Amino acid sequence: MTNQRFRYLFFVPGLLLALFQTACVDKTTPAENDKMLARVQNRSLYLSDIEGMVPPNIPAEDSILITNSLIERWVREAVLLQEAELNLPKDFNIDKLVRDYRSSLVKSNYEQILVAQFLDSLITTAELDAFYESHKDQLLLDEPLVRYYSMKVPATAPDVNKAEKLWNNFEKEGNKEELEAYANIYARDYQLQDSVWEEISKLSLDFPPGYLNATNIKSKRSFVEEDNNFRYFFRREEVLEPNEEPPMSFVEPKIKRLILHQRKQKLLEKKKEEMYQRELRQNNVEIFR
Repeated sequence: MTNQRFRYLFFVPGLLLALFQTACVDKTTPAENDKMLARVQNRSLYLSDIEGMVPPNIPAEDSILITNSLIERWVREAVLLQEAELNLPKDFNIDKLVRDYRSSLVKSNYEQILVAQFLDSLITTAELDAFYESHKDQLLLDEPLVRYYSMKVPATAPDVNKAEKLWNNFEKEGNKEELEAYANIYARDYQLQDSVWEEISKLSLDFPPGYLNATNIKSKRSFVEEDNNFRYFFRREEVLEPNEEPPMSFVEPKIKRLILHQRKQKLLEKKKEEMYQRELRQNNVEIFR
């Protein structure tokens, strides 16, 4: 199978969902010239059902392959659906489930519209600080947090030995700036900002297994290691332990999400109450007791 043909087949599962929405019912009045492609008891698949699902302007053999794949998958899904319907519990109310699901989708869509129109997304520094101070207990660290510098440079990069000498004299004036210029050109990945914190579990993924973990992080102030492909540079500046308070720079994105979530909930409750009171005033609400 060619790569092009494989790309076509990649979309078949997605097409099948759309196909089932229109084809997995009994067509009692198909078009006179519509060709039936498959049947599973009272469910029929017609040529018109897959119209537009086969990419145009492709080789005939690819078109046949995709069509056959759609038919085969439709048949299998139709058999499964038939069996599922035969084994439905007596108390299974599919109409109620559909109504509930539709109501949920409609309400969710309208809530998104309300949020987009009315939610104030501006968060001040004072609000961030106030939330941080009042929720410290919920923000305590679950694992070690590291403030660090790092570089990952291809082993064959030019002047990599010179970069290592600069790294080993990191605190010398001008060396950090020279390393930043070097990393910007040659490094596959690097972190040379002063106030970046990362959880050790995530940071360790940037290094070969065993190079860096919660056990050895405190014993490794600075190192340069190499494997067949890369040279790894690391320098630890500070470590915070579990249950310590995190720096604001690390938890700020989380705090913003929490503040916006609170605002969203308050906004939606306010809008719901306004709608309710409006309908009451207009005598559109009756409660029968």
